[in-house]
Amino acid sequence: MEDEHIRIDDLSADLGSLMRFPKPSAFYGVFDGHGGPEAAGYVRKNVLRLFFKDTNFPQTSEVDDAFLEGVESSLRKGFLLADLALADACNVSSSTGTTALTALVLGRLLMVANAGDCRAVLCRKGEAIDMSQDHRPSYAAERRRVEELGGFIDDGYLNGILSVTRALGDWDMKLPSGSACPLTAEPEFRQIVLTEDDEFLIIGCDGIWDVMSSQQAVSIVRRGLRRHDDPEQCAKDLVTEALRLNTFDNLTVVIVCFTSPDHPDVSPTRQRTLRSCSFSAEALYALQSWLDNNGSR
Repeated sequence: MEDEHIRIDDLSADLGSLMRFPKPSAFYGVFDGHGGPEAAGYVRKNVLRLFFKDTNFPQTSEVDDAFLEGVESSLRKGFLLADLALADACNVSSSTGTTALTALVLGRLLMVANAGDCRAVLCRKGEAIDMSQDHRPSYAAERRRVEELGGFIDDGYLNGILSVTRALGDWDMKLPSGSACPLTAEPEFRQIVLTEDDEFLIIGCDGIWDVMSSQQAVSIVRRGLRRHDDPEQCAKDLVTEALRLNTFDNLTVVIVCFTSPDHPDVSPTRQRTLRSCSFSAEALYALQSWLDNNGSR
């Protein structure tokens, strides 16, 4: 298991009372490691320092254009700082790396930053809205970017080695710091103003999306929430379905609920409440064992 994830439902509380953010403030992330667990583990352990404290993250109680520009700039800096830190970390091999997807909620703002093939999907009145683009060699825009920087795609792999075109770490594949490189840690951003129609956000590693579409995942979670209002059970349901569909990769899912399905008409002017649940690592192994034992009966 090379995945890591982070769930912070109250960002202000985790960063300290001196940090001022619109309410609610929350931060979520999935880090899908490859070549070993070290890179993903390092980013997970140091995420608050790298993404907030070392970037002079902007603070305000109101969201305006200047603040949004500052947030995006700080998050981009955080991705690049994390990438450089992996190059210098003595306990992280240069042949290991990690994709990274983060979701930041500040008031009614949802901002997703992504480098790699994890995916964030928003449910709006039952419709799946992709909040990130999978950075794979098969994506035409990424293929063009790679080839313009001197890289190549061989049998669906960047330089014949890596199945993603953006990642943190992997310094044995990168040029010296400051040089343009086909494999980049530069994130892409998508943002949206949440409304009363937005129900929940799914963040998952590629093991989920290899075997189901964004809409299929949204339908599973939405059906579950309407039945039992339990995001943890919904996360398990997604993992179970991915296993049933014979996924071959690690599985990590974070589900963030914005409103209760019992109260779908909450006014956007009311303070939004967040509930999140993740399912990963040891829980995955326990579930797999349970499925194996029940399947043999």
